[in-house]
Amino acid sequence: MTPRLALEGLQVRAGDRTLLGPLDLDLRAGECLGLVGESGSGKSLTVLSLLGLLPPGLVATGTLRLDGQAIAFDSKPHRALRGRAIAWMPQDPQASLHPLRTVGRQLCESLRALRGIDAAAAKTEAVALFARLQLPEPAAMLERYPHQLSGGQRQRVLLALALAGAPQVLLADEPTSALDPRLARETLDLLDRLRRELGLSVLLVSHDLPLVAAYAQRVAILRRGELVERGDAAAVFAQPQHEYTRELLAAEHLPPPEQAAPGPLLLDIAALSVTYPRAPAPALSNASLQLHRGECLALVGESGSGKSTLGRAVLRLARSGTAGRIALDGEDLLAAGTGRLRALRRRIGVVFQDPYASLDPRLRVVDLIAEPLRIHGIGDPASRQAKARALLADVGLDPGLARHWPHQLSGGQRQRVAIARALATDPDLLVCDEAVSALDAHHRAGVLALLARLKRERGLALLFITHDFGAARALAERTVVITDGRIVATGRTADVLAGAVRAG
Repeated sequence: MTPRLALEGLQVRAGDRTLLGPLDLDLRAGECLGLVGESGSGKSLTVLSLLGLLPPGLVATGTLRLDGQAIAFDSKPHRALRGRAIAWMPQDPQASLHPLRTVGRQLCESLRALRGIDAAAAKTEAVALFARLQLPEPAAMLERYPHQLSGGQRQRVLLALALAGAPQVLLADEPTSALDPRLARETLDLLDRLRRELGLSVLLVSHDLPLVAAYAQRVAILRRGELVERGDAAAVFAQPQHEYTRELLAAEHLPPPEQAAPGPLLLDIAALSVTYPRAPAPALSNASLQLHRGECLALVGESGSGKSTLGRAVLRLARSGTAGRIALDGEDLLAAGTGRLRALRRRIGVVFQDPYASLDPRLRVVDLIAEPLRIHGIGDPASRQAKARALLADVGLDPGLARHWPHQLSGGQRQRVAIARALATDPDLLVCDEAVSALDAHHRAGVLALLARLKRERGLALLFITHDFGAARALAERTVVITDGRIVATGRTADVLAGAVRAG
C-alpha cells in the first residue's frame, strides 16, 4: 500500500552543518505515528520541514511524497499543502491564538481562506466544527476570547483551526504538554476518534512516552537528528532495541525521594481564600497547609483547580480579593507593607513552567542569573557576575554558557538557568509552578534530581505545584490535592496519590 505521506532522505542543514537526517519516515492513511525524542533531537525540525516553515538559514533537502506524488521541499506546490493537505496543531494554544480576537473570528477567517466559502457558510461550518469537537454551546463559544476558555477548550479550538482545511495529515506537536492528565487523555481520545472517523493520518510529536504508547500504532525515535529506532509501538516499548530508547523509558520511572526528618516550620498558610474580580465564586477557599525547611510539599490538581492561585498568593501576586494568613517564619506576608514585603520576597524564589517565556531574551545567561541580585541591591557588578557563574556550576551547567543567550540553550538548560536565577538571593522557600511539565523524560529526571539535591544541601523548602503524579512521587515527601479551589486531601505522597488514582 502506498503511504499517504513519506519522507525520503530528509536533511536539514545550516550551512555545512547537518542538523537532521538523512531521515526516512512514512505515515499511512488513518494511522497515528509517534515521533519521540528529547529536546534537540530533531522533532520540531521534522515538523517545520513538512510545513515549509524552517527558519531563515536552514535548508531542507530530500523528497516529500503525498499519496505517491513527489513534491520538492519549499516549492510552490509544497507551500500550497500547508493548512489544506497538511495541517499543524501547535503546542501552546495560549501563544498561538490571537488574544484580541474571538475564537470564532479566527476560525471563520481560516475557513474562508482555506475553503473559499462566504461568511455565512464559514460561521455555519465553525459551529459544526466546535460541536464535533465537543465544545460546550458551540454558537456561544464563537463569541468568546481565548482568555475566557479553559486550557482544554483552547486546545480544541486549535484543533478546529487545524481541521478547517479538511487535511489528510495532522501534525500534532506536543498537544498535551501543558495539560493535566485527565485533559491530556481527553484530547488524545478526541484525536483518536477523529483519526478513525475521518481517516486522518496523525504524526503525534511528544516527549510523553506513556501517552505515545497508548495512542500510536507505530513509533519513531529520534536522537540528535538521527532516527535510531522505529517499529510497532507496542513492540518497541516492550522490547526496545536501541540503548537510547531504553534510557528514555528508564527516565520515566523515577525513584521516590529519600525520607528525612523535616526541619522547623517555615510556611504556615491558614484559612486562605482568593476571589478574582467579577468571578462568580472564589478560586481558592479556606486553604490551610504547612511546609517545613528541607521538605518538599507537592500541590496537585487539575487545570483550574486553584493550585497556581495558591502559589500566586504565596508570592503576593494576587493583588486583591485575598483573605486569610500566609506566614513566612511567623511573619504574615499579607499584612506586610511595601518595604517589608520586598525584604520577605528576597527569601522566596520562583521557577515557572516555561523557561523560554520567563527568561528575558535580551539578556545573556550570566545577567539573567544576576538580575535578582541587582534588583535587591546585593553586591557590586563583579561579585554578582561571580556568584552567577558559581550558581551555573551549582545547577550542573558549564560556566562557559554564561555569555550565551536563552535561545542558544536546550529546554533543560533553560530550566536550570531559571533555577539558578531563583537561587540567586539564597532563598528559604522555592515555589516551582509546573517546573518540569514542558520537559522531556531525560531533562525532567535531571531537573527533579537537581531540585532534590538543592533541597537536601541547602535545607530549602519546596512548594512544588504540578499535575504530574510521577514528578510528585519522585520529589515530595507530602502532597496536597486541590479540587475546585478546596483542599480535599493531605498526607504522605504515596498514600495521597494512591487514593487519587483510585478516585480517578
